[in-house]
Amino acid sequence: MEAKSTQDDYNQVKRDLQELREDFAKLTRTISESQKSNISSLRDEIRRESREAFDQVRQKGDDALNRAKDIGDKAFHDVEHKIEERPFLSIIIMFLAGILVGKMLDR
Repeated sequence: MEAKSTQDDYNQVKRDLQELREDFAKLTRTISESQKSNISSLRDEIRRESREAFDQVRQKGDDALNRAKDIGDKAFHDVEHKIEERPFLSIIIMFLAGILVGKMLDR
């Protein structure tokens, strides 16, 4: 009777070990799938945040470019207006600037 009990205990331990192996395999698969899902969602979040940061930088760059263009246009119109107000003085100043640049380039 004791031999049968020992055999039954041995078979029970074998079954328990097999169930433990199966449970461990399921747990490993679950953890692996969970990590893949986490990596995928993290990748998507990084892409979204990168796209948002790029859009913000592009918008700030466009705004700065537009401001610079407006300032340049205003300066051009101011100079144009000054020349229209005093054309003879503008011609003399340009003539003197040309002489000055010519002297500097002769050196």
